[in-house]
Amino acid sequence: MKNDVSRRAFMKQSGAALAAVPAILGAQGANEKLNIGWIGAGTRGYYLMERMYAENAKVAQVTAICDAYTGNLARAKDRVQTLGGNTPKTYADYHELLADPSIDVVFIATPEHLHYPMFMAAIKAGKNIYVEKPLAHTIDEGAEMVKAAEKAGKVVQVGTQNRSNSLYIKAKEMVAQGMIGEIHYVRAFWYRNSRDDNPAWRYKIPADADESNTDWKRFLEGAPKRPFDLHRFYQWRLYWDYSGGISTDLLVHQTDITNFVCGKTVPLSCVASGGIYRWVNDDRDVADTLSAIYEYDDRFQINYSCYFGNDHFGYGEQFMGNEGTLEVLNRQILNFYPEKFGGKPPERVAARQEINMNLPGNDNKAVEAHITNFLEAVRGKAQVIAPVTIGQQAAISGHMATLSFRNNKKIYWDEKKAKYHFA
Repeated sequence: MKNDVSRRAFMKQSGAALAAVPAILGAQGANEKLNIGWIGAGTRGYYLMERMYAENAKVAQVTAICDAYTGNLARAKDRVQTLGGNTPKTYADYHELLADPSIDVVFIATPEHLHYPMFMAAIKAGKNIYVEKPLAHTIDEGAEMVKAAEKAGKVVQVGTQNRSNSLYIKAKEMVAQGMIGEIHYVRAFWYRNSRDDNPAWRYKIPADADESNTDWKRFLEGAPKRPFDLHRFYQWRLYWDYSGGISTDLLVHQTDITNFVCGKTVPLSCVASGGIYRWVNDDRDVADTLSAIYEYDDRFQINYSCYFGNDHFGYGEQFMGNEGTLEVLNRQILNFYPEKFGGKPPERVAARQEINMNLPGNDNKAVEAHITNFLEAVRGKAQVIAPVTIGQQAAISGHMATLSFRNNKKIYWDEKKAKYHFA
């Protein structure tokens, strides 16, 4: 079996489909750089920017940056000057950035609750959009975003970058080839730990941060009004007002990639439980411990677990077929184990060889490939691997776990009505 796991190989195999991609460059010539407006330059946004420049400096440039903390603006501006050789405009108000007709593409890497208003404004402004996952803070918001994007006909990529990870692409091929036989069960897990003085998701607050350089009013767009709070601004992932917690930060990656590898979409049901078991001495809302069981059609189940008090097993997915197990761990290791059948495997299974692959740094390459795929789609040379409809499917799975956990009830998804209900 060939171990060609490069993104280029995957794109070459998909070449036939690209002939149908419409020309969407507008006034921008094929040899001109795409102008990017960057909304959100915190930890994740800054990282994405570096990954964009690592592979796409010749085809794209950041010409404008927006952030609600002036320190992020200054840091990102300096980085663009270093990596791109130009000086980008900086904005506190993303509407001003979107009003610039020269901007072709917008990257949205902001807290979860801001995705919806920023995305809708960007679509209205005629921009192509790369938006981090989850697509939206609620299922209904995501549905509106899908409709708006489809009506506008713009290119949208959702930041579920595992779909561009060479190991998951390989896993998908192996499942399609029948290497693990029928598959009805997947184990997915994400475990973390840290010292007592470094609680999970308690990101470091900049020493100079205060009301003069932290735009609290803009941060609260679409969220309940509250007094200025540095913790909520810089550690937003810990609060339900702005985040779905484990479900929409971590789990959504793993249900999404299970969908990708196994050809699934939205589960029929979910039941989730957990709580704050490890980090009990602060004011966090979201759980640090979560388990969820998903049922899909065609007798298929995902068993998910996450705990922030032990990181021995790391994170990954184990695709457990009747004839073999395929696992992807920490986004850089792929293992394949044929079933033993008590020492008497069928001939077709006995002929299969164990596979062990380790590609250090593969997650960085996956993010770069995901961004490249998006920019190539904007230039009319590819189709996005994680379009807005796929992003919504991934988000629904995450929201179902959050809703089940917070309501202490099993939740069901009605695909025909595109609505959920509780047991």
